[in-house]
Amino acid sequence: MDRFRQIVNLLQLFRDRVRSDWSTQLDSDCGVILKQTLIQHNDQGMLEVGCSHKLESVLREFRYVSRDRDVELGPHTSPLFTSRDDITQCYRNLSHMVACYNQVLADVLQVELPLIQDQLQDLYQTLSDLQKSSWGSEAVQQVLQQQTEKVQIFHSTVSEARANMDAITQIIKGWTQLHLLQRSDQSLLEDGVSEQSCKQLRDDGQELLQLTQVNKTLYTAADSCESWVRYLDHIDAQVQDGLFQLLLRSLHFLSENTNPQSCRAALFAVSLQLPETGSVFEPSVGDGLCDHLKGIICDVYAAASLLPRISAGDNVNYQVSLQQNPELSALEQEVMCHLLQVREEAEHLRAELDKYAHLWQSDRNVVMQEFLTYSRKLGPEDLDTEETPPTLKDFRREIESLHRLSKEVSHLDEVIVVHGWLQVDLRPFRDSLLSLIQDWKNMYTQHLLDSVGHSLQQVSQHTAAEESSSSSRLPLTETILLLEGAGVELPEHLSAQLQC
Repeated sequence: MDRFRQIVNLLQLFRDRVRSDWSTQLDSDCGVILKQTLIQHNDQGMLEVGCSHKLESVLREFRYVSRDRDVELGPHTSPLFTSRDDITQCYRNLSHMVACYNQVLADVLQVELPLIQDQLQDLYQTLSDLQKSSWGSEAVQQVLQQQTEKVQIFHSTVSEARANMDAITQIIKGWTQLHLLQRSDQSLLEDGVSEQSCKQLRDDGQELLQLTQVNKTLYTAADSCESWVRYLDHIDAQVQDGLFQLLLRSLHFLSENTNPQSCRAALFAVSLQLPETGSVFEPSVGDGLCDHLKGIICDVYAAASLLPRISAGDNVNYQVSLQQNPELSALEQEVMCHLLQVREEAEHLRAELDKYAHLWQSDRNVVMQEFLTYSRKLGPEDLDTEETPPTLKDFRREIESLHRLSKEVSHLDEVIVVHGWLQVDLRPFRDSLLSLIQDWKNMYTQHLLDSVGHSLQQVSQHTAAEESSSSSRLPLTETILLLEGAGVELPEHLSAQLQC
């Protein structure tokens, strides 16, 4: 039993010594806290709550003290422990104030600083006054209560304005995903600028204007205030740069897709037509395509005018400003240079097809009369040619020549891509030319049909073929065989006469 009591006494002594040491250290820490100023500057130039880590540790120790009433409190510990709830609230309020001030100071843009300079200075002055007070000062709680609400309102206002500025930046960044010019399902460029993209720019412009007006209210800025004017100029410069990048990308798209070295598919389409006057492009590769391309470029620039100007001191819209940009002008000139090149190549293609020009330029009646007189087409050197009516062999020559020509034309490409980016539809030209060839072929076969009819009529009247006109000099049987070989069927009335 004595041994047991001895051990208990030793434990009691150890406990008392540990408690005494703990109480002494706690009182020492409390003494340090009471002497510390409420706010200090740290190494980064920001503000921080004085002795915050030690204060948090002491407040945790007070939880043990409150559960153990036998603890003897030292002279420094006692006043802090008595007002521990107030000190805890003061520490929270002060920490929040310092955090708000540091956050505003860390996040503020250079252009925003003049707009909040007065409020920031007032807040700094309040916090500076607290630097003169310590945790042992009287009426600390009252001072903090007076300032906390003001700081919270200021921080909330600045945070909202900063969030609006971030939203403005995100809207402008969103234009990097916007495409003014797009290809259709056929890989050709759609007409003009995308209406969906234009709508987004209009909506974005109104949202940008609204966000700047909200910030004007938050900053309580006047229209004529110099700091507010500079703030609007800052946003205006971002908007103009975002629009510049959008237009630059669009004009680069045109330049790249009208360059045979970089284009991957046709961008525009025209067709080659064959009216009576001769082959023409529709729309023309001259003024027509030029006007179309210039119209698209104008639409690209005009997209910049869809947004209201943010800057209060600049009445010129964004379109006018950007049209003066040398980098955009250089791309525009590249596109027009590519247009001249494709025009030259397209006209070369049309000139190559003009080898068939005699089919639409020659008068068939004149040619036929010349053929019936001389059995061929005369050239400039044939001045004194004797009249030589055509034989069936001459007709066969002309018909077979037209047949070969028809086969050649039918094998023309339906679509040709010129200079890598201009799609030319040759089908209208080809179909019209085939129709013309058929008309020429019909001219000869019709004459042969007339000859057959005339011969049959002469036979029915028992008149010798040798005494008939030139149209009846052609052998009847061979003529019918030639017509059948040319795919021409005899009319029913002639077939009936043959059967008789």
